[in-house]
Amino acid sequence: MFFDTHAHLDISPLRETESDVVARARAAGVGHILAVGIDLESSAAAIEIAHRHEGVYAAVGVHPHDAATLTPDALVELERLASCDKVVAIGEIGLDYYRDRCPRDLQQAAFRAQIRLARRCGLPVLIHDRDAHDDVLAILKDEGAPEVGGVLHCFSGDLAMAFEVVSMNFLVSIPGTVTYKNADTLAEVVRSLPLEKLLIETDSPYLAPIPHRGKPNEPSYVPLVAAKIAALKSVTAEDVGRVTSLNAKRLFRLPVDEAVRISYKIRNSLYLNLTNRCTNACVFCAKRHDFHVKGHLLQLADEPTVRAVLDEVGDPTRYDEVVFCGFGEPLLRLEEVKSIAKVLKEKGATIRINTDGLASLVHGRNVLPELSGLVDALSVSMNAGDAETYAKICPNRYGAASFPALIDFLREAPKHVPSVTATVVALPGLDTDAARRLAESIPGVTYRLRPYDEVG
Repeated sequence: MFFDTHAHLDISPLRETESDVVARARAAGVGHILAVGIDLESSAAAIEIAHRHEGVYAAVGVHPHDAATLTPDALVELERLASCDKVVAIGEIGLDYYRDRCPRDLQQAAFRAQIRLARRCGLPVLIHDRDAHDDVLAILKDEGAPEVGGVLHCFSGDLAMAFEVVSMNFLVSIPGTVTYKNADTLAEVVRSLPLEKLLIETDSPYLAPIPHRGKPNEPSYVPLVAAKIAALKSVTAEDVGRVTSLNAKRLFRLPVDEAVRISYKIRNSLYLNLTNRCTNACVFCAKRHDFHVKGHLLQLADEPTVRAVLDEVGDPTRYDEVVFCGFGEPLLRLEEVKSIAKVLKEKGATIRINTDGLASLVHGRNVLPELSGLVDALSVSMNAGDAETYAKICPNRYGAASFPALIDFLREAPKHVPSVTATVVALPGLDTDAARRLAESIPGVTYRLRPYDEVG
């Protein structure tokens, strides 16, 4: 379930008990580990370790502390190591102005040379950045590193820097320090970035998370990092593990073995993916770029039958709620939604529907009485405070009739469904106050602002 994207398995005390360390990681649910080199000898050792264990991969590079050792011959040898099939990244490379163990001009030269190597090899880079934020970003840009992408390992910047590196095709990796009491800046980064932009790591044997702080770190502790992130983002550690593992596999170009999901779990809610069809073509829709939601692949080849959905759900009381959502408008399949909801309701399920609120317009009748008694909550995507704005960001074939129909749906819904929420995506430049005022003016409707760049 978890992917530790930065571990120094060749460094003591991990190297003396390598097999036990990997076995404990497996037992803790850590299916993949990236063994990271810091010089030529360490990089060769990381490759050997990777060959000894399934699910362990290697990164090769020269750390800024050892930048002076990156001679032309050493660079040739590093390129030879990078050609191994178990090598998935160039790293750990970068700049360290905190300890300054190597002259800065040599650090910068080695950093540049290894970014060029990564580009020649088509591999992402693992970046070490200690008190060198401005120079790291400048060199990454100068050398075209966004072309191959990578990760800021053991991220130590602030939120503004995090947004900048994400915009440069880099991910941000969160270590065990996020569990420390003084990790306010890192916690803010975690809360603010989409989970899809994060990796997790141990940097073992260093920086052990609470409650192991001060002792040797190891990959089996990376679930503690996931648990802290889960608490900060109000999801589960399982969600964090699934999403960050997918992020890592994509970054390191590793195979992703996954099935298209009809039902999928986020937190303790079970979501049902009935269709990928939509009434609207919203400008912010995430499926324009990716059919994953919180690590689940939702691109359906065919729309599932009622029987197939019910068979997947099983006992619905295992979940806090069952949500008709997926990556499409569920009420386009109104009859199937009613059939499924009726069976699940009889089994004791709590039912929510996430909808665009246009079902009555699409079906040519007021559909809300048909949902009475079957549905406990409606989450309706209002997305604008006026018809003109709505038409721009949620275009559809119904044109000017859409927004009045949506508002009528919201006004009618509380008569038939106990809980009704009007949601608005925090699209940059949108007058969300106007949308909030409109939503709150409708009796029985509550308002919720949704993040712009995170779904699920």
